[in-house]
Amino acid sequence: MNKTRPAKRPTPRGKVGGLAALALSAALVALPVAAQSLSAEALEQYIATTESRSDALPVATFYQRLQQQPAWQTPERVQALADALATLQDDGLTPADYLEAAGSGDTLKQAFERSQAGGVQARAAFDVRATRALLLALEHLQRGRLTPDEVEPGWDTPPPRRSYSMARVANAVTDGNVKEALALARPNTDAYRQLREALVKYRALEKLARQGNTPLVPTRNEALRRGDERTDVLTLRRRLAYWGMPDVLFGDPEAYARIDAEAPPLQRFDAELEAAVKRFQRHHLLNADGVVGSRTRRALNATLSSHVGALRANLERARWMQPIMARRPGVWVDIAGYRMHYTRPDGERWSSKVIVGRAGRETPVLHSAITHLTVNPTWTVPPTIWREDALPQIRRDPGYLARHNMRVLSPDGTRLNPAEVNWRAPGNVMLRQSAGPGNPLGRVVVRFPNNQLIYLHDTPSHGLFSRDRRALSSGCVRVEGVRELVRMLLEDTGSRYRLSELLQRDQSDLNVSLPERVPVALVYLTAWPDAVGDVTFRPDIYRRDGALLNAL
Repeated sequence: MNKTRPAKRPTPRGKVGGLAALALSAALVALPVAAQSLSAEALEQYIATTESRSDALPVATFYQRLQQQPAWQTPERVQALADALATLQDDGLTPADYLEAAGSGDTLKQAFERSQAGGVQARAAFDVRATRALLLALEHLQRGRLTPDEVEPGWDTPPPRRSYSMARVANAVTDGNVKEALALARPNTDAYRQLREALVKYRALEKLARQGNTPLVPTRNEALRRGDERTDVLTLRRRLAYWGMPDVLFGDPEAYARIDAEAPPLQRFDAELEAAVKRFQRHHLLNADGVVGSRTRRALNATLSSHVGALRANLERARWMQPIMARRPGVWVDIAGYRMHYTRPDGERWSSKVIVGRAGRETPVLHSAITHLTVNPTWTVPPTIWREDALPQIRRDPGYLARHNMRVLSPDGTRLNPAEVNWRAPGNVMLRQSAGPGNPLGRVVVRFPNNQLIYLHDTPSHGLFSRDRRALSSGCVRVEGVRELVRMLLEDTGSRYRLSELLQRDQSDLNVSLPERVPVALVYLTAWPDAVGDVTFRPDIYRRDGALLNAL
């Protein structure tokens, strides 16, 4: 857990006030002679002649907080910087990127020693490079290393604003506690902390796994379940130990050769092993039935490195997510986790299962704001579904339209006679399904502007929510309990309407505007903490992690 000092009142740019100024002055007086050999005037002149005013990194502001004194002119201070930058590995970042920025290809220590052997210019250059390395790390921790929309098309929420106090960063540096300076910029959310802790854990497991060779659970036609007794059960135990559950191997003579303990037969699938399997299944978004079927077997036989990669990718997404998660009210859909979350104005959180687009008809990452609701909606068949699904069925079965209560319309909305349409070359016609119990949108739709015709909606097929993997739609998001969401949206935005009354009206496509827009974001997360803080891993259903990891 990262500990930071209590928040201080921000001070004007270029000034350090009150007790902070006294503490900083005392620290500067105490600097060794080597640090004083680079004068404030020489450093200030170097910065003025080399640093661009358009630079995104606040180098000049940092040195103003230090009263233009150098920061990195002692071996102890340089080592503190190197040690702090090394901790960026736990954030899914690459420490070498920052160390090299400060050291120009050498280690930080070598670059420092070379600068000390040079003149004032060399010392000033090293000091500024080291500062830039620290500030770049602060920037990446708080706002993300990557520009989101370059690796996640559709991500157009601005990155978090720089909110850490430069005065507190300067104080941490003068105290020799550079790790504390990084902690000031690190996202202060439970999700980020839990992902970071998981990365440390899985990297340690990965290192341990290199010392041995854990066999894979064999592929069989039949599942493994409680009561089975065979060699595959022992392999299952070893595989669970590979994933950080060593208790399932208690008493294994190969694992604990010198322990003389009474233990249950390791080839028997007992109640304790079933509980461990359920725990593993919950961590991998699988149906937690304790049975090792094909999906659970594939998850067991995955590699720890794949999980390390997923955690690195999602720590970067977590840095981008800070503005989204802070919204009150605000809705966000966790596409790969099949969940929707709504934070109400008072901070209360409501979550629900969702069904999202299948591979090939992906639910896009997008950011918008909910503007209105549609009660008793008709459904105009989207172009992709019309072309790839409906038209082939109409050609095979002339009764398809009547059975699905669909009308054929011209582009201007004129109703056409289906019998007069050449379905081999129908031209520019539309299909619209009437409101009713069989309508795929159900009784209510939550709408927000976007170019992909995506919305949140009800569904008559409630049984699909019982599945553990719910990438089943053609792109839109079906929400379990959407009526409760709509009820809260109406209440929280001060609407005079009540959903129960609207549903009683015998009117199709009844549009109701919200008095206030509610931000909504559809995001893609392949590793994220669940409601109790355990990180769950999700299949990369749209294969998006690879591009993000390559960019990192």
